[in-house]
Amino acid sequence: MKPIYVFASLFLLVCTAKAQQPKVNPIIKSYGSVWEIPNATEKPDKKMEYKILVDITNQAEKPDTLNLYLEAIATLMNLHGSAGVPANKMKVVVVIHKMATFSILNQEKYRQKFKTDNHNLPLISELSNAGVQFFVCGQNLIRGKLTENDITPEVKVATSALTTLTTYQLKGYAMINFK
Repeated sequence: MKPIYVFASLFLLVCTAKAQQPKVNPIIKSYGSVWEIPNATEKPDKKMEYKILVDITNQAEKPDTLNLYLEAIATLMNLHGSAGVPANKMKVVVVIHKMATFSILNQEKYRQKFKTDNHNLPLISELSNAGVQFFVCGQNLIRGKLTENDITPEVKVATSALTTLTTYQLKGYAMINFK
């Protein structure tokens, strides 16, 4: 066999093996699967305490699907976890406002509005159990004629998204704005 064919065969074999590398879920078990990158030169520092503020304003594309911005939080946590950062070293605060407010409606209110189940609720529950704090803009609730009883209990009401975002930034949280 010619050397070029041997090299090409080995190359394809390695590429195929890498493509089939299993994903992991070290912190959030049901969502946000990631690949471990053992040879990465830039990795999260497992000795640091991470203070992350996430600003979410968009809802899912379709009411019967998961809000991908909420799932991105699971991915964020699993990426840090795959590099050895434990969940207790991650302080994650999520601020929900504008159209994203619909993503946190309780099952009854969501079914009333969209005629389908709220697929975000198990994800929100799992994130909350991992220590993620959720706040919804109280201004949005009133504007949308919603009350605290209309949202899932894992989400707490804030005076506003603006005041919550500025407060946590001044407390040293790094902000991620999903758009």
